[in-house]
Amino acid sequence: MDLLSKYSSQLLDAFWTTIQLTVISAIGALILGTILAGMRVSPVPVARAVGTAYVTIFRNTPLTLIIIFCLFGLSQTLGIKLASESSPTFLVDNNFRLAVLGLSVYTAAFVCESLRSGINTVSLGQSEAGRSLGLTFSQNLRLIVLPQAFRAVIAPLGSVLIALTKNSTIASVIGVSEASLLMKTMIENEAAIFVVGGIFALGFVILTLPTGLFFGRLSKRYEVAR
Repeated sequence: MDLLSKYSSQLLDAFWTTIQLTVISAIGALILGTILAGMRVSPVPVARAVGTAYVTIFRNTPLTLIIIFCLFGLSQTLGIKLASESSPTFLVDNNFRLAVLGLSVYTAAFVCESLRSGINTVSLGQSEAGRSLGLTFSQNLRLIVLPQAFRAVIAPLGSVLIALTKNSTIASVIGVSEASLLMKTMIENEAAIFVVGGIFALGFVILTLPTGLFFGRLSKRYEVAR
């Protein structure tokens, strides 16, 4: 209890940063992953090849390497800044946004594969019916296939979100002040490694358990009857 009272404000700030990382990265990954899923099932060979290459590369590259590349490769070597250099919080904002970028492009590969599996569950006859009505591939995908695919993969997407929440701890390698960075600081300052570990383990359970339960209930409610 002494540790909780001593670090209460820092714990709230750290987990709030973790939540922000997760939510913003999830939105980015969902948008990019949906585009990639469309490319993976596209009738255009070049689009399929690009989508396949993206998924293969990012699913097999360590997240730590991707986030470090965002900092040292994009920001420091190529000079790509995601925040205003005149801002007094430039380093904090820039590193946070670089972490979001890294988490988004990494998680998008897993979102893509989840959605592609959902697309494969949609009856081929429905796509053919759409084409017979004169719908283009993009219209067919947007109006007929994707709505059913999303309903079919609610639970897998929930698992991807839970994994993203836990993966957000990697952002600490570029100095983002999220939960794992504070845990490292507390372990260094306090002679209570098991208590500190327990506090952060409980914190992540509080974040991820409701997410799993919510997506499980959502999946049962909106599952596609076959």
